[in-house]
Amino acid sequence: MALREINRSVRLLMGQIQRCGSGVASKHSARCLSQAAARPEPTPNVNEAVNPTFVNRNPRNLEQMALAVKDRGWKTTWPHQQFYHRLMFSRSQHHVTAEVFSYTSPVPVLTCSTKEWAVKKELASTNCVAACQAVGEVLAHRCQQAGIMRMVYRAIPWTYRSEGVQAFRAAMKQGGVILSEPRRKYVGT
Repeated sequence: MALREINRSVRLLMGQIQRCGSGVASKHSARCLSQAAARPEPTPNVNEAVNPTFVNRNPRNLEQMALAVKDRGWKTTWPHQQFYHRLMFSRSQHHVTAEVFSYTSPVPVLTCSTKEWAVKKELASTNCVAACQAVGEVLAHRCQQAGIMRMVYRAIPWTYRSEGVQAFRAAMKQGGVILSEPRRKYVGT
C-alpha cells in the first residue's frame, strides 16, 4: 500500500516537470516558470543630495577634531587666549572654586565650588586639600557629562606646587579629563 502511494506521487511529480518544460499552460506552470524580479535602479532623491555650501551647525565637532580657529590674542597677556576651553582654579580664605570657560564667552560653562551645599555638607573644611580634591572630582564628573574631555589648565606659577593644586589636578586627571589641548591642525584649501 505504501509503495503504491510513493509510486503515484512520483508519477505526479514527473508529470508536473514535463508540463513545465513543454510550456503547456496549467495551474502549476506559472509557479514553475516564475523568476525573481529584477531590482529597480535607485533614483536620486532630492532630499538626500549633499548641499555644496555646507554649514557646520555643531562647532564642538570642529573643536574635537582640532580644526576650529583658536583666538591668539596678544603674546604678552596672561593667561593666554589660545584655547577652546580653559580651566580656572582659585582658592580664597574660605572656599575653593573651579570654573571652565569657553573661548566664545566670558561666562563660565561649568563651575564647581565648596559654596555649593552638596559639596560643602560632605567636607569638614571648605578650604583644605580634601576640599580641593572633592572640587576636582565633582568638576571632572560634570565635564564628562558635558562632553568636555580636554581643556587648558595653567596654574599661577607661585601656587603650582601647593598640595591643594596638586590634589585638584590629580582628581581631574583621575576623572578622565586631559589638562592640555591638541595643537590646531591647519588644512590647506
